[in-house]
Amino acid sequence: MRVISTLYRRFAQLIHEVAKFGTVGAFAYVTQLAATNLFWYVLGLPELVGQALGTFCATVVAFLGNRFWTFRHRSHSGLLLAYVLFFGLNGVGLLIQVGCLWFTVGVLGLDGPLARNIAGNVVGVGLGSLFRFWSYRRWVFRAPVAAGESERA
Repeated sequence: MRVISTLYRRFAQLIHEVAKFGTVGAFAYVTQLAATNLFWYVLGLPELVGQALGTFCATVVAFLGNRFWTFRHRSHSGLLLAYVLFFGLNGVGLLIQVGCLWFTVGVLGLDGPLARNIAGNVVGVGLGSLFRFWSYRRWVFRAPVAAGESERA
């Protein structure tokens, strides 16, 4: 039991960030589904336009949730730069998802609905989310600089 409590104390902040990141991601995903379907079926927008606008809405929700909840204890300088980095890194995450789908369909030749969903919506989203979490912590919502480190820099 002591090992578990020691591990928890050591990784408590990371565990809480991962849990909050997942919660924000779930809200962003629901936002994407709702907004995209609203744009398609209520407003009658074309498929790609509705998808793009739904993705934009989800990205805004994800940015706000991660900035003001998941990583609120981290540095928050430069809102515009953080937002540009956030969108750019989301683009890389999207490329990871599309790459998984391309590999499954184009290289492996698996082109059924199950293969597409596993490749794009399970493996691709999973790998993309791991990349997003790591990159947000590293570049968008950086750890605050300690007092001694700022004097050395």
